[in-house]
Amino acid sequence: MEQQATHETQSRWWGAQSRLAAWIVVVVFVLDQALKTWVLFGLDLPRRGTIPLLPFFDLTMVWNPGISYGMLQDYGELARWGLVVLSLIAAVALWLWAARVETARLVTAIALIIGGALANGLDRILYGAVADFAHLFWGGFSWYVFNLADAAIVAGVLLLLYDSVFGDYGKT
Repeated sequence: MEQQATHETQSRWWGAQSRLAAWIVVVVFVLDQALKTWVLFGLDLPRRGTIPLLPFFDLTMVWNPGISYGMLQDYGELARWGLVVLSLIAAVALWLWAARVETARLVTAIALIIGGALANGLDRILYGAVADFAHLFWGGFSWYVFNLADAAIVAGVLLLLYDSVFGDYGKT
């Protein structure tokens, strides 16, 4: 009975594609944090503010205490720690989903989101806000300022949408 419970726990937390998921989560997390460390302390972007790079791309330092588009930024420490907890809960729930997934495409999507959520969660713990610095724009149109974790989350969501439309569901 105890061996069966151990096997069920292992399968709940670790599945056929979990090794791939773990690698993707670690790569996204480490790359994001390494890039942020370089931008914050190597380039000293907080002091410099903006570094123009291309006609459509600047490095621009923005501290985002909220979520996308600055939502929830007016709630201070409550939002900060609430978002940290939410990131952890979401990462665990997504990991449980990934452990049941059989396709590399779907587990990649989920893992990208987990890695991005954990990386931005660590920013909130360390700095009280997420360090955003990549600014895309064209003429008068300015897209929001983001980071690698944000890009991973967006890529993961787009891949989830793609999989929901073009996945192999119902085929035997």
